[in-house]
Amino acid sequence: MSIPLYLPNQYNQAFHDSLILAGDIGGTKSNLAIFKTEGNKLKLLTQTSYHSNEFHSAVAIIQRFIEETNISVPDYISLGVAGPVLNNEVYLTNLDWTINAEVMKQELQAKKVVLLNDLEANAYGLAGLEEDDFITLHKGASGAKGNMAILAPGTGLGEAGLFFDGNFYYPFATEGGHCDFAPQSETDILLYHYMKQKHPHISWELVASGSAIHNLYLFLKEIKKRQEPVWLYDKLKSQPQNVCSIISETALETGEGICVETMQLFVRLVARESCNLVLKMKATGGLFLSGGIPPKNLQYFQEAAFYEQYKECDRMSELVESVPIKIIMNQKTPLLGAAYYGAFGNN
Repeated sequence: MSIPLYLPNQYNQAFHDSLILAGDIGGTKSNLAIFKTEGNKLKLLTQTSYHSNEFHSAVAIIQRFIEETNISVPDYISLGVAGPVLNNEVYLTNLDWTINAEVMKQELQAKKVVLLNDLEANAYGLAGLEEDDFITLHKGASGAKGNMAILAPGTGLGEAGLFFDGNFYYPFATEGGHCDFAPQSETDILLYHYMKQKHPHISWELVASGSAIHNLYLFLKEIKKRQEPVWLYDKLKSQPQNVCSIISETALETGEGICVETMQLFVRLVARESCNLVLKMKATGGLFLSGGIPPKNLQYFQEAAFYEQYKECDRMSELVESVPIKIIMNQKTPLLGAAYYGAFGNN
């Protein structure tokens, strides 16, 4: 699979022999790696993951990485970050951190530090993926062209687009996951009222992200009166930091009713917002599902219910049905994207 991303220095030999420290800084974990440019491609030299909440800043994580790998600070540092980047600065809401590229450059004595939104990094990561890094959910129209969209249910709900100018794709970030949740069914309406008791604003992120899984579970338990086994109650209570993963894993491993229904409701809501995103981006070139959840819960996305919900869009059904839909299985995609952007996209 070859997606022609706009990376203006990819074929400039002046950039074909350098080291890049790339990072994917997320609310749950942060992945760091050193890449070396080899011609117009990147070679991974070393990679480490850290739990983000064990550190007080992104600089502290990078310093630990440098100490543990015994490397010198590369000239270029490129970080994909979970938040809106404005003037090369970002506030990460899930970590209560502020990252400023210029401050980081001085503290780490780097030549250049660049920041980009994690979903924008995800889009740039398409430059380093192969066909076997994807699972196709829907083939769409043959030879589909046009803008593309990425939806990533993870700790939050990330959304990004890729504008197509006829030759190249230009990734751009959005904060679409924070847009208003739009209930469609009777269940959705009940869910909205349930969530409204807890939150002043109901966004798509509150019902279609990793943290939303627990919200949906409690909704089914408290409003729909689904049964919760005692052993599951005890397990969830004993591991409050892992409730979402416990629910999804229990659904896959045991077929426990309330957990399966939770995941089916979650996937249906992701499908609805996927359709919304495709329409807003006019993403006739393709929709990519990324983030930590779709690859781990593949069977639910491959069920007919996902696509049936996705294509429900009134008079635009022909357009959305023409769009190819793929799941990105490679969890290093945002890290790759940060590296490609740092190496070839912003110098």
